[in-house]
Amino acid sequence: MATLQNILNTNVREGALYEKLDRGFVRCFACGHCCRIPEGQLGICKVRFNQGGKLQVPWGYAAGVQCDPIEKKPFHHAYPGALAFSFGMLGCDLHCAYCQNWDTSQVIRDPRAVSRLMHVTPQELVRDAVQQGAKVLVSTYNEPLITSEWAVAIFKEAKSAGLVTGYVSNGNGTPQVLEYLRPWVDLYKVDLKSFDDRDYRQLGGRIEPILQTIRSLHEMGIWVEIVTLLIPGFNDSDDELKQLTEFVASVSPDIPWHVSAFHKDYKMTDPANTQPRDLARAAAIGHAAGLRFIYAGNLPGQVGDLENTRCPQCHELLIERFGYHILDYRLTSKGTCPQCGTAIPGRWAEKFEGQIADLPYLPRLRKREKAVGGRS
Repeated sequence: MATLQNILNTNVREGALYEKLDRGFVRCFACGHCCRIPEGQLGICKVRFNQGGKLQVPWGYAAGVQCDPIEKKPFHHAYPGALAFSFGMLGCDLHCAYCQNWDTSQVIRDPRAVSRLMHVTPQELVRDAVQQGAKVLVSTYNEPLITSEWAVAIFKEAKSAGLVTGYVSNGNGTPQVLEYLRPWVDLYKVDLKSFDDRDYRQLGGRIEPILQTIRSLHEMGIWVEIVTLLIPGFNDSDDELKQLTEFVASVSPDIPWHVSAFHKDYKMTDPANTQPRDLARAAAIGHAAGLRFIYAGNLPGQVGDLENTRCPQCHELLIERFGYHILDYRLTSKGTCPQCGTAIPGRWAEKFEGQIADLPYLPRLRKREKAVGGRS
């Protein structure tokens, strides 16, 4: 079995998001940790490392490729019904105990995790996306910020092919990485996991870089949607939800907020699963804070109107959903309400072009390398 160290050593190239320091150290700017890395050592993410005074970064492989409905990402105000061709690599700068993608994000930290790698070029990934009929190409599954050089190489090809691009991220960014991504990323989903810095430190980060990322993305004109996984006893108090939603509304009341149901996963098996009434309570708090577009996720058919998009002015039903499936689409070609003409913030196609898939599926993949596990 190939070791992770072999993978790190052979599937890399010199990165762009760093500066050289004295005595052979480098400073990485891919995520909010801004690691100061000595010669021969790894950053906190464990996939970016200092070799000979140069920062080496992941390159040339995918650890996961899947075709998803864009609603799964979730983006509800960006090309509803579109197919999102999704890819990821290895590693993460956080270590959330409830991670649903831990096989890829935590594979370097956790010996139980096993991933399979596929050598691929940016041109091949984009060609595969186009052949599947995808409209959007998304970096996801691990934390895309720490593999941003690779994502940008792919997104340059994607733009040439007429594709939309997106990040599904924890949002632990820096000014340097956001400026680097700015020309190449159209859509950005941020996990706002809590509104308590102590909780973020428990997950391996800090809250301030995430908040600043949300502000910066909105100022840059990148379309932002925010997800909070509602975990009983962790981040679900009325007071915390009030502070969180008031912050989002202060950036823009038009940012869609997805509040999703927690289920026991990975290392977090103590809290009870989130119930529909919990999501409804969170949504009511968000509406009181001034948010105009709130969605409840992970419990299709159990959350009433919280799956749908309505006009905030006249309350006309604009997009009806069941889970990832688009049941009805009524926006005009200009992205406005057909009843009152109110412009609905988002990234809309001129017309609804149907839905290739309302469930994820695996495309036929190229040959893969052998499995690699968490032991290096």
